[in-house]
Amino acid sequence: MSGPLVGLRILDLTTVQMGPWCTRIVADLGAEVIKVEAPEGDSSRYGGNARNRGMSGGFQHNARGKRSIVLDLKKPQAREAILRLATNADAFVSNIRPAALLRLGLDYEAVRKANASIVYLSMVGYGSGGRYAGRPAYDDLIQAAAAIPMLLKRSTGEPRFIPMAAIDRIVGTAAANALLAGLLAKARNGIGQRIEVPMFETMAQFVLSEHMQGATFDPPTGVPGYARTLSRSRRPYATRDGFLAVLPYNDGQWQRFFEAIGKGRVFVEDARFADITARTANIDLLYDMIAEELKTRTTEEWLELLNRADIPCMVPHTLETLLEDPHLKDCDFFQFREHPSEGRIRTMREPSTWSETPPASDRFAPRLGQHTREILAEASYSLSEIDDMTAKGIAVPEHRN
Repeated sequence: MSGPLVGLRILDLTTVQMGPWCTRIVADLGAEVIKVEAPEGDSSRYGGNARNRGMSGGFQHNARGKRSIVLDLKKPQAREAILRLATNADAFVSNIRPAALLRLGLDYEAVRKANASIVYLSMVGYGSGGRYAGRPAYDDLIQAAAAIPMLLKRSTGEPRFIPMAAIDRIVGTAAANALLAGLLAKARNGIGQRIEVPMFETMAQFVLSEHMQGATFDPPTGVPGYARTLSRSRRPYATRDGFLAVLPYNDGQWQRFFEAIGKGRVFVEDARFADITARTANIDLLYDMIAEELKTRTTEEWLELLNRADIPCMVPHTLETLLEDPHLKDCDFFQFREHPSEGRIRTMREPSTWSETPPASDRFAPRLGQHTREILAEASYSLSEIDDMTAKGIAVPEHRN
């Protein structure tokens, strides 16, 4: 094992997307993550394409670098095993609803009795201080709660969800930040604590930090909504033979764009384009103008012209072409490796680079229950105790066909 978080042990009771994304981040950085699964396994094992049942493509990326232990938490002895594992863990991470954890006897107070200095991270849909507390929450519901579909309605005319589980990953990343901050506080003062990361409040802040705008002030100086990103004309533009994303942003870039298309005097003389405030107020006009100009040349001609003028632009990828992006190839972002059970798979390395403590790049997603026996042994269970637990279905080792 390598990476900046080597030596940290995380007890991971998360499922689906948000929680596993959080713990995947720290696993990538070298932490030991013990993934606790029910006998049927994390549901994300079964969503989408797979070569073998329970090892879907999405699971390969969210569970890499973790070890899997299967415990039936409906049985009291499994709870005892979790608490024994917690005694040697730095953090306990879950996105199980708090009421369910309380019923299982795995609430913060119970876990803290086993390990007074543990960092107990709870990911919830809605913060415990509000009336929505305890409600079930999924990505689409939080998108709706955070006004995202209605933002898309304002910009496109139709309320839609973002076509990916973006909220799970945004909140999962926020949870990873909170987890690392909690672990840093523990390292400095030896004190553990409970940390709650709510999806709704996290996304409300995420959306409104951009779109609160005039409603920031009391009394308001304008309506909520940032005009540039809500513009109905903000999109990749059609060229003569394809599409191109173009974004002149600062004064210099806009001036060079106008000069490149032979309209330099417009930028100098038209007050509507004089500065970023004026341009934002007239953003639909500006973007419509770009759209009309882009139709006059091929994509390649525009790339040559815009790159020469140092104006930000990018050809939009499809999912298929993204896999072949030359920059990502230069950076060895994608790597093909032989998974012990799944054969040759395409992996993505941790994007950050480190001069002294680089994260490992060859840690695979575990098979269901792959490490049940060894993790119990590390918790000082004897072989006879492990055999007894597996015979009673309290713990489930890997089943091989």
